[in-house]
Amino acid sequence: MRLSSTLSAYISRQFLIGIGIVLFALTALILVFDLVELARRAASSSGGGTLIVVKMALLHLPYMAQRVVPYAVLIGVMLTLARMTRTSELVVARASGTSVWQFLLPGLGLCAALGIFLVTVFNPLAAALLSRYEQLDAKHIRGQVSNLAVSTAGLWLRQADAAGESVIHALRITEPELTLHDVIIFRYEGSDRFVERIDADTAKLEAGHWLLRNALITGPDRTATRRDQHRFETHLTIGQIQDSFASPETLSFWQVPGFIALLERAGFSALKHRVHWHSVLAGPLLLCAMVLIGASFSLRMTARQGGAGLLITAGVFVGFLFYVFSDIVMALGISASIPVVLAGWSPGVVAALLGVAMLLHIEDS
Repeated sequence: MRLSSTLSAYISRQFLIGIGIVLFALTALILVFDLVELARRAASSSGGGTLIVVKMALLHLPYMAQRVVPYAVLIGVMLTLARMTRTSELVVARASGTSVWQFLLPGLGLCAALGIFLVTVFNPLAAALLSRYEQLDAKHIRGQVSNLAVSTAGLWLRQADAAGESVIHALRITEPELTLHDVIIFRYEGSDRFVERIDADTAKLEAGHWLLRNALITGPDRTATRRDQHRFETHLTIGQIQDSFASPETLSFWQVPGFIALLERAGFSALKHRVHWHSVLAGPLLLCAMVLIGASFSLRMTARQGGAGLLITAGVFVGFLFYVFSDIVMALGISASIPVVLAGWSPGVVAALLGVAMLLHIEDS
């Protein structure tokens, strides 16, 4: 039996309403907790007022909403199917010869479309807002600014001390000892008075200083001098430099491949960004998998217990297990313990296979 377009549209609308209600409830809850946490942090740092806290919470909300969409789909599908069972709509559809797969096809199509929209349109918006959120967080709460920028021209570092500021440029970098190659350092008194330029073949970061090799030191009204080794003081550490990279979450889905190329050209590892990109790309598959898992739970449980509370509890538990599994797989991918593609796609693939297996068992029994 082929599902009519009218019934397909009705089922899609019911799924959309159920998912929308759950998503709204989750995002509202996240917003409240975010406001409380940001207010606590702002009070302890005395760097941001109420308006800044509210602005930061609203900027952070799209990113968090994007993260909870799979769980909203899971719980929304379960509650929708439970309601349709109580009103006998699902029973009538099944009695007319409609299979589980036919009944879920509109929901799968809806979630696939929703996933594509999230990846291509919503993700760039959420990433831009998250980037602005992190800038405000660094400025008003953490009191830090980014020390590093990567571009097609190479690597740029900025450091400040009591004597003034310094800007370091390098064409590439090698890890894990963090050695810069083809280095140019510009030193300033204050923030704008140029006092010195240092050109060096390499600069190796050691405790409290950069160790420059084959350094040429020049400056206004002074003779150029060359040194085989020269120590240039710094307060930077390897951890601070690595933390200054733009996190993959603050980059648009479309920008990540280009940023990966820049990182690798500069000599840094881009594993974290690669894993993130594949996990975002697998988003539509993950949402469809949540439909299958939600349906397998609700079809079995409503027939026996009929309790919405039990459905929600089961959904939260499954969501928690999935969250833990995803984090473990992502960590393994970032540490290069498993391939990047496997780390990004395995949560969606495993969830989809699990949902299909459970539904096949229900349909055959």
